[in-house]
Amino acid sequence: MEFNVKKLASDAGVFFSRAMQFTEEKLGQAEKTELDAHFENLLARADCTKNWTEKILRQTEVLLQPNPSARVEEFLYEKLDRKVPSRVTNGELLAQYMTEAANDFGPGTPYGKTLIKVGETQRRLGAAEREFIRSASINFLTPLRNFLEGDWKTISKERRILQNRRLDLDACKARLKKAKAAEAKAACEGDLWNDEVEKAEHEMRLTQTEFDRQAEVTRLLLEGISSTHVNHLRCLHEFVESQTNYYAQCYQFMLDLQKQLGSSKGEIFSGTFVGNADSTSPAAAPSASAVAAAPLPAVPTIPVVPTIVGVPNTVAEGVLNPNEVKPPASGTRKARVLYDYEAADSTELALLADEMITVYSLPGMDPDWLIGERGNQKGKVPVTYLELLS
Repeated sequence: MEFNVKKLASDAGVFFSRAMQFTEEKLGQAEKTELDAHFENLLARADCTKNWTEKILRQTEVLLQPNPSARVEEFLYEKLDRKVPSRVTNGELLAQYMTEAANDFGPGTPYGKTLIKVGETQRRLGAAEREFIRSASINFLTPLRNFLEGDWKTISKERRILQNRRLDLDACKARLKKAKAAEAKAACEGDLWNDEVEKAEHEMRLTQTEFDRQAEVTRLLLEGISSTHVNHLRCLHEFVESQTNYYAQCYQFMLDLQKQLGSSKGEIFSGTFVGNADSTSPAAAPSASAVAAAPLPAVPTIPVVPTIVGVPNTVAEGVLNPNEVKPPASGTRKARVLYDYEAADSTELALLADEMITVYSLPGMDPDWLIGERGNQKGKVPVTYLELLS
């Protein structure tokens, strides 16, 4: 117990001495041992690395998980050392809703078929997003966290120790300076002050050795920041690669979906119109006597075909023979093909990316389609696959 009391008193004395030295330095009443310029640059570089690593880490977490509540939940699970529960992505949830809606509307209907196709693509997008988040977390976020929670904590600890060693050294320097000043004033008590000066010089030599040793340890740790930068650079390349793969997958999924919807658009709406036509069956038609008894219209009427904006006129396109189509008098235009396109039937023209074709429109055609010509080949082409040139 007596030993502990002495140790406690000694620690309190050291703490008090450091506090006094620190306060006097802030007030400009005491000198401070300055570190060399290279060491100061290492400290500034380390602080800069720590600050920007924290910001990049936090913002990457926001990018991967925009929901703040979900981020807090993941943080709590991580601190409790428990596995984070699997969470459905937004794309997968949308795919689930679309599939359930298709089942209710009828998977054989045009709307149901399209919902299933779009839902499947959304499911694939959600799965790609999940893989991107997993890859980014392992290859990018984890190394950044390891630096902040491992190497940086070690550097911070050694820097605090170095600060304490410097305060002890400067306190010893101040005591030695006071002892020498008192010795000069009291020449008659020279022997007594000589002992005090020697004691202060001995303490200063010990604290100087401890300070130098701690400064070297801290310097080596700070110079290791260069290796940290190299490691983070490699992780950054992996993050960019995984993000590139993710967006490339998303682009390909949506391009495939666009092709599916484009090739089946005429079929879907053709089926819709056939269904509408079937509803007017001969059994529901008026009898011949009723037609004869009805008054004749003063002006001849023209049958009206139901149309929808952006939907192909199936009556006109159903009898379209591309080989018999003539360019309109208004002229033609050149177009560059953006993506490969596989013709769905003989009325369409297959396309290759970056090729140049001649295009024009005909009265009554769906505005989403044009007639395309390549040499002696001719057929319908989707507008979304073209870049029209002036």
